[in-house]
Amino acid sequence: MLREIEFTINGRKRKLTVRPKDLLLNVIRDELGLKGTKYGCGTGECGACTVLLDGKPILSCLTLAVAVNGRDITTIEGIGTDENLHPIQQAFIDAGAIQCGYCTPGMIISAKALLDRNPNPSEEEIRQAIKGNLCRCTGYVKIIEAIKLAAERMRGEKR
Repeated sequence: MLREIEFTINGRKRKLTVRPKDLLLNVIRDELGLKGTKYGCGTGECGACTVLLDGKPILSCLTLAVAVNGRDITTIEGIGTDENLHPIQQAFIDAGAIQCGYCTPGMIISAKALLDRNPNPSEEEIRQAIKGNLCRCTGYVKIIEAIKLAAERMRGEKR
């Protein structure tokens, strides 16, 4: 049985027909063509598929598309543009926090959720915010530095 859902994604209202078992990750990537949200493990272990649902980070590989009916989703494509990067995106570049880049969208989305609720997080709070996001390329040092840098810039303390 097909179900019609309506939701907002990256500020744009959408209406889609989905099957009850369709995963949000597949709808985002395959139906909407937003490829920034990555398929990693498919079991909720890696965080590559992290998106914001009503401002809170969720794993889209574990979320049924029908669960987002009437809600607001933000993907990596919704937080900056090529011409105007979000401060978190720019900080990841400036701090050298991007290696292969596969985990980067999920890391940035998790960082955004943290900085939206806490503009001055401690290192431990940053570590907790990204603990569900795996990076196989780094030891997380540069990623944590990037989130600290973004927080400072967003508070107007650094350029």
